[in-house]
Amino acid sequence: MNRFDVIVVGSGIVGLGAAYAAVRRGLRVAVVDRTEAPVGASIRNFGHLCIGAQTGEARRYADIARELWLRLSRDADFWLRPSGTLIAARHRDELEVLEAATRDGGELRMLEADELRGRAPLRADGLLGGALIPTDLQTNPRTAGVAIARHLATLGVDFRWRTAVTGVRSGVVETTRGTLTAAQIVLAVNHDIDQLLPELAAQRGVMRCALDMMRVAVSLPTPLSAPLLTGWSLVRYGRFAALPEIDAVRARLHAERPDLAAIDLNQMYTQLPDGTLIIGDSHVGAVQPDPFQSEVAFDAFLDEAQALFDMPRPRVLERWQGVYAKGPGDFLIEQIDDGVLALAATTGIGMTTGLGLAEDSLITAFGWESALEGTA
Repeated sequence: MNRFDVIVVGSGIVGLGAAYAAVRRGLRVAVVDRTEAPVGASIRNFGHLCIGAQTGEARRYADIARELWLRLSRDADFWLRPSGTLIAARHRDELEVLEAATRDGGELRMLEADELRGRAPLRADGLLGGALIPTDLQTNPRTAGVAIARHLATLGVDFRWRTAVTGVRSGVVETTRGTLTAAQIVLAVNHDIDQLLPELAAQRGVMRCALDMMRVAVSLPTPLSAPLLTGWSLVRYGRFAALPEIDAVRARLHAERPDLAAIDLNQMYTQLPDGTLIIGDSHVGAVQPDPFQSEVAFDAFLDEAQALFDMPRPRVLERWQGVYAKGPGDFLIEQIDDGVLALAATTGIGMTTGLGLAEDSLITAFGWESALEGTA
């Protein structure tokens, strides 16, 4: 009962992706997690699968993940929409970044201000135009992970909930409920990598990034048809942040709004099926972030939302702190022992890339076939 082909430690999106990759290949799989359901970074986000804003390795994982998200939404029966992503430009320098991004041969499409307002209920004042990234998807992070775990259980994955892992070595996972064995082990514990592998975390510079987010009730004249990014988002996402034109945007934003720069704002929005809006987010990096959340960031979120959208001030329903692994690179992929692989997205694109990161990394590390086939 405690012997498996593959053991996955962690039930976040990377861990679920690893379990999905393994069970589709006919392997006997266990997922071990100290909680009783996914509760970490994979449920505390926007549900925004921002494929088209990635470059390089991140884009490769995101493209793989996109196919897997579409398959899983059908098979596990959870809400996912091919929404694309909207980007609002309120300054000429932001338009110049978007125009430069269209010249790289990608899928970005420029939008006039009126067309953008037809897709998002934005105030006309100051809106110059924007863009659409058509490849992107949106899901509800609170229900997607739970649905995927439920689906994997029907495929035979053995979930060991409320079971903490105390040690890992080649072929063996020690837990608070006994010893498990497997030829292949995947550690997908995100920022808690420093709890199981403190030396690796220190060596790779992995710490935590804490972010403030909120969900609000809104009165919009029309629904928001897709996740919405702003100039503050452009300076964060790889496809735009790598362009020389982004320097002017960053300099202006920091000069005009040092208060928002101080909270490291990513001003973006997603609307859930119930009509409520997720807004945020701020960022602070630390080995152990302060658990006490200041109202400064939340006040800024509400002020900026009301200035951007054609609506009265939103009513706050929930506030929360998200935490994810932060490192000098986008990903941690480390074979720490024979048959033991540690995986993490070490920036805020885990939902976008996590399924692809797991799929691709297990193929490379364990010599599995590369075709995406056999999905149940």
